[in-house]
Amino acid sequence: MSTLRHILQDQNISIAAVANAVQCSRPMMSQIINHGQWPKKNADDLRTRISRFLQQKGADIPASLLQPQDTAPALNPVDNERKDDDMLLRNANLTQAAKQHFGLPRSPFVDEIKDASDVFATPDIKYVREGMLQTALYGGFIAVVGESGAGKTTLREDLSDRLARENRPVIMIEPYVLAMEDNDIKGKTLKSSHIAEAILESVAPGTNPKRSPEARFRQVHRALQESAKAGNKHVLIIEEAHGMPIPTLKHLKRFFELKNGFERLLGIILIGQTELAQKLSENNPHVREVVQRCELLTLQPLEDGRLAQYLKFKFARVGKDIQDVLDESAIEAIAERLTVRTRSRVGIETSILLYPLAVNNLVSAAMNEAASLLQERVTGDTVRGV
Repeated sequence: MSTLRHILQDQNISIAAVANAVQCSRPMMSQIINHGQWPKKNADDLRTRISRFLQQKGADIPASLLQPQDTAPALNPVDNERKDDDMLLRNANLTQAAKQHFGLPRSPFVDEIKDASDVFATPDIKYVREGMLQTALYGGFIAVVGESGAGKTTLREDLSDRLARENRPVIMIEPYVLAMEDNDIKGKTLKSSHIAEAILESVAPGTNPKRSPEARFRQVHRALQESAKAGNKHVLIIEEAHGMPIPTLKHLKRFFELKNGFERLLGIILIGQTELAQKLSENNPHVREVVQRCELLTLQPLEDGRLAQYLKFKFARVGKDIQDVLDESAIEAIAERLTVRTRSRVGIETSILLYPLAVNNLVSAAMNEAASLLQERVTGDTVRGV
């Protein structure tokens, strides 16, 4: 069955032309055409005007197409549970037309990070960043937790860059299992033997790991001691650590306790999504000894004015003033869209999805939409319409 959008395409009629003809805002018309969402007020009158205009253009309009599928673009505070959870995962890139429309040489959301000045840093991020450095230099055990797209990988890359730039004698050990799962039924798991092998490969390349677990552990201890005598520090970094099985988490205690006299030989940094915090809960008796030694650092969402600061920073990187692209209502709408309320057995739960990846995707989609509507700036209505 044909759709209203397809009819416009067949007749080579733009959304902007329809909006101007029926005296309706372009963002509202975009919601009607693209999403079937009609305003609560004067919807019947608007349907009549759209139908009359399209008929004058020679279009054949099925009556069913001008019936509202949904009402009002205005977001019910609870019904904002629609598809916004997916905004974290749904990739949206700026189109060439959008970049040309807003006069951008490149997308502000493509992270071509060349040095630390390219990393947006809130007080929370600065604290986590410094905690990672201190763990690498002096030992320690931390877990960096954040939602998908919160910037965890960027911080790990920043640590690597910083250690190299400052000529710090730190060996980064990064065991990795492709598509890691937390049990052998779901897929491959990261085991303590993999960690031992990664340590040996990093500090004593070419060493064949012993077969016996205890012999292998002593082998790792000696290798770290010899490396430390040569002036090296060591940090074990495990990304996607939320996928680690509980037995491996428990074994981390033994690696952390490796010393040369009073000096710890290995700092540990776990990086993972919020499930990692659940595994490291004080209420989990299986990992209590690990929890007692591990500091949990959480990457917070872009609240309390930090959303505007983040966007200003991003646009400044490509030589653009944020006010030339987004008006104030757009920033408010971004915060609304990425504050998701869902119903559960215990009532209404609120999830704040204001993390860099989600914000980047939503703003890119809104800019693409604004460019297609020939809007000078992105407005709140534009953001709500994508």
